Amino acid sequence: MNLRSQYNLNNNNPAGEETLPINLKMPYHSPFKIRNAVRHIKAGSVIAYPTEAVYGLGCDPLNEDAVMSLLNIKQRPIEKGLILIASSLDQLRPYLVLDQTIIDRIIPTWPGPVTWIIPARPWVPAWLTGKQGSLAVRVTNHPIAHDLCAQFGSPLVSTSANPSTRPAIKESRKLLKAFADSDIFIIHGKVGALKQETVIYNAVTGEQLR
Repeated sequence: MNLRSQYNLNNNNPAGEETLPINLKMPYHSPFKIRNAVRHIKAGSVIAYPTEAVYGLGCDPLNEDAVMSLLNIKQRPIEKGLILIASSLDQLRPYLVLDQTIIDRIIPTWPGPVTWIIPARPWVPAWLTGKQGSLAVRVTNHPIAHDLCAQFGSPLVSTSANPSTRPAIKESRKLLKAFADSDIFIIHGKVGALKQETVIYNAVTGEQLR
């Protein structure tokens, strides 16, 4: 099932979408590499790509088959829910219930390595929210992850690229070994400088959860 047409969430960049700074200290990456990855995402594939701290697994969040494939590869229970990353807040707005208090909390931290748990709109599928009525979201400042979302025109699923019982992966050579039997399109690149995965806060209460 693909919910994109049902909810009119087509892959395009809305006019007037805010432009956000990204981490320009990261190495140059090829636009061709990004376009090729986006073709795989649109075809329903699972991809692996560098993020602020570790390699992530991603796919189209509204393609149920792609998400189920990702969960199977990672061996992650659907009940836990998933993180979405985006290139701008505008990409995330259709998924979220936002008020001014939440906006005032999240805007100073983005783009950047801070993930917020925000109430989800009723239409958002359970394969994204898990058992919760909320979504974990982030506007990323990693150039490759940012450009993937910008070119795709939509948020992407982002979960650490490792089987659930294994440590997170920071190098593509280890990624190739860990997922040798899986059909994943890998974007090689350098992960960000974070020592650990991004912090997570509750956007309603402000409480730090990780």
